[in-house]
Amino acid sequence: MAQEKGVSRRGFLKGAAAAVAAPYIVPARILRGQEAPSNQIAMGCIGVGRMGMEDLRGYLGRTQIVAVCDVDANRAARAKEEVEKHYASRLRQGEYKGCAAYGDFRDLMARPDIDAVHIATPDHWHVILAIEACRHGKDAYCQKPLSLTIREGQAVVEAVRCYGRVLQVGSQQRSDARFRFACELVRNGRIGRVRTVRVGLPTDPGTTVQPVMPVPEGLDYDFWLGPAPWAPYTVERVHPQKGYGRPGWLRISDYSGGMMTGWGSHHVDIAQWGLGTERTGPIEIEGRGEFPSNGLWDVHGKFRVECRYADGIRMIIDDGPNGVRFEGTDGWVFVTRGSMDAEPKSLLKETLGPGEVHLYKSVNHQENFIACVRSRQDPVANVEAGHRSATICHLGNIAMGLKRPLRWDPVKEEFPGDAEANRWLDRPKREPWRI
Repeated sequence: MAQEKGVSRRGFLKGAAAAVAAPYIVPARILRGQEAPSNQIAMGCIGVGRMGMEDLRGYLGRTQIVAVCDVDANRAARAKEEVEKHYASRLRQGEYKGCAAYGDFRDLMARPDIDAVHIATPDHWHVILAIEACRHGKDAYCQKPLSLTIREGQAVVEAVRCYGRVLQVGSQQRSDARFRFACELVRNGRIGRVRTVRVGLPTDPGTTVQPVMPVPEGLDYDFWLGPAPWAPYTVERVHPQKGYGRPGWLRISDYSGGMMTGWGSHHVDIAQWGLGTERTGPIEIEGRGEFPSNGLWDVHGKFRVECRYADGIRMIIDDGPNGVRFEGTDGWVFVTRGSMDAEPKSLLKETLGPGEVHLYKSVNHQENFIACVRSRQDPVANVEAGHRSATICHLGNIAMGLKRPLRWDPVKEEFPGDAEANRWLDRPKREPWRI
């Protein structure tokens, strides 16, 4: 049971209780204007680093953030300060004290006044936190990829449905009009029969062997590792690097699947959306990749993965142009962030009729989540879609690791008759963490 240095868990909870007891409701006229304070969605943000802070700022005007949590006490303190400064400026009363800062997510989860949580931790923590939120009756927005393993993804789908919670996966391209329109063109047969989908992703570099370093003050490094194997601290393992902005853990297989799951969970998700295969997957996978021979970072560099669906459609995932290209018998459509192209060009000016397929329309991913917390409807990037998209990314990494073709049963979610491949469906977790 992790606890902050120098503070007992009992003492920590006592302080948390005091924070809860303090006034924290912001008047409705400040946050939403037309809503009563009792209708505000109280939010807790877990993981307030690079992406976590960006997302937190998006929630400030949409929810009432009452708690932040990070194993890095310095980050938690900065997030708390930013939240309170924001509300103080809107209250115009000089000071606002109503956001608690935690180092242990269990203390945040234990608060009955929190309606929803935002999860922006390293990938190896996603499912543990999402399931814990479900168990505590809280809805969750979980940054992509949803899971670190296929078995984890199955577990969180079960938890969301069992506890009746709302979970939005941070695949925000579904809330982008270009991606939605591209998928609608495909779904409505505008490019004819789809034969191939090409998913282009960036690649990750390697790095050299890194020196062991002292753990920075304020970072509970053992808690940061959590369910992952113990490893010595070095800055390249944990924190964002100067000039690039991506934390080192994204390039280490104990915590992430590299670009295959990092960008792949975005673009594969769009490929699935366009194909209408959000609750299934391919039946065959083959892949090859280049991996560093030494050094700290061990995920793939250049790579190529090919998946085949039961209807013969191929999905090719490689280090080609960043985006998704649907190729059909009558043309193609390519979509990426900020642009879209097609052949014939007239596709770009198509109008969909009332009787055609119109996909779930969301114009803002966070607003869609908040609306679904209120309505209890599924969000645009629901848990099943997030799991199935992440599964394809995991299958690609497994195929690259085993260096041979694999057969996949998307109904049973296993490799038929392949004990070696099935051992890759999950991985052990360091005690006391489990799902």
